[in-house]
Amino acid sequence: MQSKQSQDFQQSVLFALLTLAALLSLFIFRPFDDNRLTSWNWVFAEFSAIKFFMMLAAGLFISYPLSRFSLSERMSIFILCLCSFFIATLFWQQPEVIVDASRYFMQAKYLELYGPGYFLTEWGEMIPAWTDMPLVPFIYGVIFRVFGETRIGVQIFTSLIFSATLGLTFLIGKTLWNKQIGLYAAALLMGIPYLFTQVPLLMVDIAAMFFLTLAIYAVIIAVESKNTVYCLSASVAITLALLVKYSNGLMLSITPFIFIAYYRYGWKLLFRQGVIITIGVMILLGILLLVKFDVFIGQLQLLKTYQLPALSGWKESFPSTFMFQIHPVITVAAFYSLYRAINQRDARYLIICWLVVFVVLLNIERIRYLIVIFPMLTLMSAYGFYFLKCSDAVKRFVVTSIVVSSVLIAVFAYLPFLERTSLSNIKLAGEYLDSIAVDIDRVDVYVQNQLSSTVKPSVTVPLLDLFTEQELVYHPSRSALNTPVNIDRLPLRWTWDVDSTSYLSDKQIGESDDKTVVIIQSRADQQLPECINSIIKNHYLRKEFKAVDRAFKFQTTVKIFQRNDL
Repeated sequence: MQSKQSQDFQQSVLFALLTLAALLSLFIFRPFDDNRLTSWNWVFAEFSAIKFFMMLAAGLFISYPLSRFSLSERMSIFILCLCSFFIATLFWQQPEVIVDASRYFMQAKYLELYGPGYFLTEWGEMIPAWTDMPLVPFIYGVIFRVFGETRIGVQIFTSLIFSATLGLTFLIGKTLWNKQIGLYAAALLMGIPYLFTQVPLLMVDIAAMFFLTLAIYAVIIAVESKNTVYCLSASVAITLALLVKYSNGLMLSITPFIFIAYYRYGWKLLFRQGVIITIGVMILLGILLLVKFDVFIGQLQLLKTYQLPALSGWKESFPSTFMFQIHPVITVAAFYSLYRAINQRDARYLIICWLVVFVVLLNIERIRYLIVIFPMLTLMSAYGFYFLKCSDAVKRFVVTSIVVSSVLIAVFAYLPFLERTSLSNIKLAGEYLDSIAVDIDRVDVYVQNQLSSTVKPSVTVPLLDLFTEQELVYHPSRSALNTPVNIDRLPLRWTWDVDSTSYLSDKQIGESDDKTVVIIQSRADQQLPECINSIIKNHYLRKEFKAVDRAFKFQTTVKIFQRNDL
């Protein structure tokens, strides 16, 4: 008769072989990954099958001894959160790869320059808001104002709330079931390689995931505790989630299912708790709605007439998201958990499965809109793992191997790919300007038309500003930008509707002193107009950044000129 240890080892080896086979199959069929940022077809373009296999094999080999450690509950979640933060720091070096960051930077910059009072008064008026909510730009602006205009300040914040989301996921799993499900779910959030690429960005998606998860946990605690104070805390958490992103409003449709899951508490008590939470949210949001009513109405109209119809053209298939960008075993375990929950007749499972069902029903096929549901997805997977008929040691190996292989994919494939994109030229140029700061007083910036993209090229100015401490002077009059036709139908229409350089003062949009000139182009060989050629005729090319990628239409190259007499 086999010993338990021998049986565990055999089951672990079997799982390892199945995982290798699954991931190698995805590698072979990677052209079917239609993700718009980290498609496997792009990130593994320079990987051979042998290199990919060796990386995964090494990960599985490392996972086995790591899974042997058995720690206390507090130590386990502490280490998980610490590891997630450390891994996130590895991605701080990546460039801003989504141009929407310039919009959030612009809004945060207003707060940095003019203070919180101005921001709250002018948000949606003098401060262009598009379809954004104010909470995250407000937080970024406070960070800039208190700690200085450094990207790392924002990255520390986003990395901390990413780690905090692991903690909240653990608490939800522990509260609904037990600590083991909570720990599995928290760990599995690191089994989603795509998430790591979003943590360092000046975006709102990681914050949306954190605040939505916080709201879900707060409502669960409010219902379980039967305490009015916790109900008021839930009202605050829900309000914060709503002030991060409009789509969080849809995702908060999970709230009724939390009350349904606790039907045994009695409908009278549940109704009372629900009313208190609802009234609290209405009061908190009502104040903001009264002050900014016209702004919100305009945003909702834009969402209805542009954003919702445009979603049909911004799709990334479910197989891409749930098989390539998320470790496939997480998805398989989530499906298995449905069977187990039905078999167990577990009403609490409604809480964690609703959002996944919801996005499928609405056919929301855009991964940036799905980030917020990932904690619920990993809770589903953890639920499935918990009911697997194998030992805890094997389950720990399964979870550990998912995390290790996903982290390796993120660090050794996703990160190098993103660092090679053309937007890295903006980051490198900004850092270079700081390195020669002793030679310059200010920087005159000119942007040229995009040759293969309909994105307004001036969005690169705030991105450059983010990466340099030098004073930028933007010259739109010399840029001669061509407005594309059918602007109302453009996927990135906001770049034309919103002036992302509006935060610049009058003295930063004026006459040039021509000492240091930066020209941002679509291609390094792009012909310059005569008016700019006349400006740089007495200059020499000090530095050029011209990395080009084949994945994206929006391309940026940067040339830095200095006058010969400097």
